[in-house]
Parts: sequence; structure tokens; C-alpha cells
Amino acid sequence: MRNPLKNKPNTSLKHKAFKLFIKTLKYVEIGFRFAALKFHTAIKRKWVRYPLMAMGSLFFLFSLFFLSIYLGLWGKLPTKYELTHLEQALATQLVDRNGENIGNYYIFDRRPIGFDEIPVHLKNALIATEDARFYKHDGVDKLSLMRVFFKTLLMRDESSGGGSTLTQQLVKNIYGRPDSGTMGLVISKFKEFIVAQRIEQVYTKEEIINLYLNTVPFPDNTYGIESASQKFFNKSTELLTLNEAAILVGSLKANNSYNPRVHPERAKKRRDVVINQMLRYKYLKPQDTIGMERDTIVLSYQERSDLGIAPYFRELIRKEARELLKNYSKEDGSSYDLYKDGLTIHTTLDKKMQQYAEASMREHMAALQTQYEKAYGNYAPWNQKSILQPSLERLPYYQKLIKDSISGQALEDSLNVKKERTIFDWNTDERRQLISVRDSLSHYLSLLNCGFIAMDPQTGGILAYVGGIDFQNFKYDHVSQSERMVGSTFKPFVYTTALEQQMDPCTYYDGAKQVYHFNEKVWSPSNSGGEGEDLKYSLKGALSNSINTVAVKVLLDVGIGKVISQARRMGIESKLPYVPSLALGTAQIKMRDLASAYTSFVNQGKPAKPYYITKIVDRSGRVIAKFEPQIAEKPVMRSSTRQAMIEMMKATVSEGTATRLRYTYKLKNDIAGKTGTTQDNKDGWFVGITPTIVAVTWVGNDDYRIGFSSTGLGAGANSALPIYAKWMQRLNADTTYASLTSQRFRSPSQEVASSLNCPPVVRDSTSSGVQSFFESIFNGQEEESVEEVYLDDRGKILKTVEQVVEPDPEVQEEEEEGNNGGFFSFLKRKKKKKDDQ
Repeated sequence: MRNPLKNKPNTSLKHKAFKLFIKTLKYVEIGFRFAALKFHTAIKRKWVRYPLMAMGSLFFLFSLFFLSIYLGLWGKLPTKYELTHLEQALATQLVDRNGENIGNYYIFDRRPIGFDEIPVHLKNALIATEDARFYKHDGVDKLSLMRVFFKTLLMRDESSGGGSTLTQQLVKNIYGRPDSGTMGLVISKFKEFIVAQRIEQVYTKEEIINLYLNTVPFPDNTYGIESASQKFFNKSTELLTLNEAAILVGSLKANNSYNPRVHPERAKKRRDVVINQMLRYKYLKPQDTIGMERDTIVLSYQERSDLGIAPYFRELIRKEARELLKNYSKEDGSSYDLYKDGLTIHTTLDKKMQQYAEASMREHMAALQTQYEKAYGNYAPWNQKSILQPSLERLPYYQKLIKDSISGQALEDSLNVKKERTIFDWNTDERRQLISVRDSLSHYLSLLNCGFIAMDPQTGGILAYVGGIDFQNFKYDHVSQSERMVGSTFKPFVYTTALEQQMDPCTYYDGAKQVYHFNEKVWSPSNSGGEGEDLKYSLKGALSNSINTVAVKVLLDVGIGKVISQARRMGIESKLPYVPSLALGTAQIKMRDLASAYTSFVNQGKPAKPYYITKIVDRSGRVIAKFEPQIAEKPVMRSSTRQAMIEMMKATVSEGTATRLRYTYKLKNDIAGKTGTTQDNKDGWFVGITPTIVAVTWVGNDDYRIGFSSTGLGAGANSALPIYAKWMQRLNADTTYASLTSQRFRSPSQEVASSLNCPPVVRDSTSSGVQSFFESIFNGQEEESVEEVYLDDRGKILKTVEQVVEPDPEVQEEEEEGNNGGFFSFLKRKKKKKDDQ
């Protein structure tokens, strides 16, 4: 039986609590009635009623305004689903054939990394400085907002800091803020409040930190911590020290004001603030910062990517990739954006080969420029009025002065006034110099330029690509844009055609000059320095020694049209003039086309087109597009022709115009090659061929009115060949490329070797030759004759007439005087000539 007394104390306690509750309610009711009475009394007074009505109206309007933003009337807000699929604008990476980065295309230089790659001291520095209550709020820190309201707005205390959380800043980083005045800023702030809270519901705190650091802007138009780390310290984020991390975090307050490159002292003070914040919030202990106040800011700053490695190649790929991407779409049907979609473009370039090519170019061109200017001395053409004045008049600055009615002495003064300008100069690293417009133009007219391309002959893949001496100042790409006369580098097309027409390689031609009559014009080519005009050459001897007179004779024998057709089959797309001088390279051809044509000599007779991009991959690793080499299906020459041409061009290196590869640069590689020099020494060329690489080098002045002062300086062997030679020296010194540089050409077949087994040069040892020699000694100047060749409009020989060359009257007078002197008269003539000099 239950004891009724057992529950009595409990029942009594509940009764007392109930009575207390009822009593409290009565007091509350009395209070409300009293307040209502007072309010009713006060509301009758205008000074109370109107402010309350105004406050109520403002609250109502504010609520409507906030609701309109929330509903998207001021612009659509991202949903939670959209926030879970955030895709930031990512730079497109350009990588070489080994996967090494060689550049980026971007609007914002951003390279995302994972949370685990961010060092702890960097995370702590960020939280301590930017959002100390990060782990305690839901995206909007109400306490901070109250602090900002009372301290900053009411008390005007600017040291109280801002109220934006990391999450709100993240929203601003991702979506930005439209520039629409004060109203736009208010709307953006409310949007950030709403979206920040949605982000907090979708992502963890760690993920938010990771997103923030991958999107936040740093100084010098750099976006994301990895890009900033690479730019300012040349290292990955995970290797940042506490000092370096604090410098970068400190710069977030004001990118320009605390830029460590521009304002190192300010950046150092701001770094100290970051360290103090970390101490304040117990992320560091005092002993962790010992000596840090003495640490100076040491940067390893990396220049803009467009001034980095392979700028001309990257520009070429940029243009080509933009066109290629027009043919592909994303899964949602939208177009790819080269600058925002985080693509990876895989190329054929070899980064280290490229670095060697650029270093070789700089080393040679700096030295050649000095020799070039010294050779002209006080007679430099770039200072002559006939060249300088027309160039001045084409300048936009000059035309503006004329438009502003400035003329006479005022015009001259404007052109001669010295101002600080950006100048490229091999002799100094200082880009800014005090120089006038006139002197600046004269300086640029004096500069030699160049191009270099190296290809894999089996695929056409570009291994190295130098489009000019300096991309910042000379955007014009001499490899892919420029068309220059190619000089003697065209001769292999002539001799290839001759061999294809069954001409015997041991066919001999004399080197004597001929006068050609073609299309009502008269032309008489000669050899450099008058060399070899009394000798006879086999095809091998004529090519290796680059004998002009023989090249023209061979061209006419096989037919101009057939040479043009052969060059076309080998990949030359430029216009080829139907003239005898074609044999000497008067055609204007692009460097990359010339390189492509030469690949047929080491690719089984099949030319390979220049090949840059192997594949394009999206940010998720999916292959968007893949590209294959473009190689001719069938050989464009017989195997015997190809083998013979390689042997003939090897002779150019071993005994011809390119022997300095052996005796000056000590290269022992198996190399075939061809030098080239154009009329008036305007262009210097060299083509180097190994079993695994075809390379073409060009050097000249961009202004075609200006050439080298002498053939000795401007010849391809002196102006262009050294870049190739220095590049090969670097490759030889790098064991990475031993498998490429040690390759040997296959020995020619016995039939080909036999066909080439003849002396390359034959001297005239006939009695008539001896007789002529003695006649010149005893009787003075012999009677000279020259063959005049008349051609039809297709270059076929109509007739050949031998004409006696009229002697020079002065020489004839000397001879008549000398003939009276007997046996030693030639010595008297020699002495007289010396006295006249």
C-alpha cells in the first residue's frame, strides 16, 4: 500500500512554484499596462510620436529592401547548389614536352593548391590578422559589426578595424563588387552577408580558408597564395617561412601600400603587425619571434611571365590555341575561355633546350652588335639623314607634332629634347635611360635582330623557338611572321632537283662568270671575293663552297620550273620568283617553312610541318583535343638523292663554308649544314642538320635599307652560325641530351658513295691554262672574254655568245708602258700600283 505522505513535500513545492509563476505574470501584466499607459500618454506628444513613426517606417523600408536583395531583385544570388560547384577563373598552363611549366595565360594570375599544402603558420597568420573570431561565427560576425558601428561610425575610431569576415571577403573575391557608387556598395555588402552564411552552410571552415587563399588578390596583379609565393619568393606555398608568410598576409590590407617589392619598409612594419596579432591570439610564443624584428625583407622576385622563357613561342601558341578552342565546347555547350578555364596546353617545346637557345642568342648577339657598330664607325647608316629622316616622319609622335602645327626649330627641339624612356640596350641592364626621340630611333635602327628554330625532323615538333632579341621591345616574330631572302640556303633545293633529274653528282661546272639576258634585264652573278672563277666544281664541291656561278648554271640546266616544283613538294609555301637569281635565294621565305623543308633530308624524304601543340586538357584532366604530327605520306625525293644531299651538306661543315663549327667551336657531332648570305650582306643564315634535330638561324637588321658593312662580318658563317654552334656546345655539355647529340648519320649506300667519289674541285692544268699564266707575266693583261647567255621567258637557254671584255683604259696604258720594260715589266707595274695607293 502506497504511503500518501511520501509525495507531500513534492506536491507542496510544485504548488509554491505555481503560485510564484502566477504572481510574476500579474506583475508583468501590471508592467505592460503601466508601459502602455505611459506610451499612450507619450504618443500624444508630437516629439515622441513622429520619431517613433519614422523609426518604424525606416525599419519597414529596410526590411523590404533586404527582402528584395534576398529575393534577387537587385541581381541573382548564387544558390547553395551553385556554391557547391564553384569554379574559379583559373590560368591556362602551358607546359613543355616533359610537363614543365613554361608560361600561363590569365586575366588573374591564379594557381590553386590544396589545404594540406598550406603551412600552419600561414593559416594562423591569416586568421589572427583578418578574422580572429573565424571559428566562432556563421559567416557574419555580429559582434564585430556592433564594434564597427559604435567605434568606427559613432566614435570615429578608425583603429577599431573592419567588420568583414574571411567568408565575406571570399564572396567578394569570387563575385566582385560592381562599381555603382554608394548604393551599389550597400547592396554588395548585403549580398555578401547572405551569400557568406550560405557558404558556411555548404563548406567547412578549412575549405573556406583554402578557397580564400586561392582567390585573394596579392600585390602586382597576382591572385592566390601559390602565385604570390612563386612571384615574390620563387618557391611553393608549403615552403614559405613564418617571415615570408607574414609578409604576404600583411599585404592583404592594401596591396599597393604594403607591396614588399615597391615599399619594403612599410611591408616590414605590416609584417610586424601580423606577428603581434599571432602573439596576441596565442598562435605564437614570444620565443618563436626572437630575432625576427631584425629580419629584412629578402625577395626572389619573378618578372612578368611574358618576359620569361619562350615569349615568342607562348604568343604563337596563344593565338593558335584561341582559334583551336573555337572548335570545341564544354559539356554544357558553352565555349572555352583560354584565360579563365584552367586548361593545360601540352607542347613539343623542350624547356631546357629553349633556355640554352636563348642564352646562346644573347651571348652571340651582344658581341656581334658591338662588332657591327664598330665596323661602321662614324659612317653608320642609321645616323644618315636619308635613312633617319623618313623613319622619323613615320613616327606617331612626329605626326602628332605636325598635326599640332609644330614645325621648324620647335619641331627639331621637340625631337631632340631628352626624357627618360624605356630602351633596350645590350650594354646595360638599365631599361630606363635619358634619351631624345631622335637618338632613340637611331639606336633602334642600329639594332640587329635574329631568329632561331629547332625541330624534331621525325615529327616536326618545335624543340626551341627564339623569335627575336627581346619580346618586350620587338613583338615581331622573325620565325613565323618574317619573310626574308634566304640566300644560299636555297641552293640545296637546286641540287636536290638536279639529282632527282638523274644528274651525276660528279658533273663538273666551271666557276666562270656569265652574263644573263632575261626578260629584258641583264644580270651577272659572281662569287664571294671572286673565288673559284678559274676552277671547276663537282656538285658536292659547288654546294659545300657555296659557288654562286655554278648554282645558277645548274638551275638553268635542270629548269627553273622544276626547282620551284621540288621546293613546293618539300614544303616551301612562299611565292618563288621565276628568275635565274632564284638559285641564289632571292625568294623571301619564312624561317619555319625553311626548317620544315630541310626535315625531308633526315626523315626518309618526307617533310614534316611545324608542330607545336600535342594536346589540350581541361581542369579536371579530361582531354579536350589531341593533335598528331603532319608528315608527307610519300617521300618527295629518292633515297639516293637524300643520302647524296646529306653527304654534300656534311662537306659544307668538314671542308666548306661552315668549317668553323669544327675549328672554332670544336664540335665533333655529325652535322650537315648550309650557310647563306644575301645581296649587300642584308641577311645571314645557317641551317644545321643532325640525325635528330634540324635548326635554322637568321640574323639581320629589320630595316632592309641597312646591312652589314662587309661580307666578312655579315656572312652567315659569322653572323648566324655562332648561335647554332653555342647552342650545340650547351647541348653537348648536358648529359641529358647525349642520346640526341651522339647520333650519327647512316652511311650512304655503296652506290651513292661511289657516285660521290670524285674531287670536289679541279684546277685547270691544261697547257692553255699554263700559257695564259705566263702570258699574263710576260705580256701584261691578257684578252678577257665572257659568255653572254640569252634566256627565254621560261629560263631556257636560247643561245650563248662569247664576248670580248673591253680592257680598262688605265690598265691598258699601264700595260703599254710595262711592255716596253721587257721581262721585269710586271714588277714595274706592281711598284707603280703600290705608289699610286
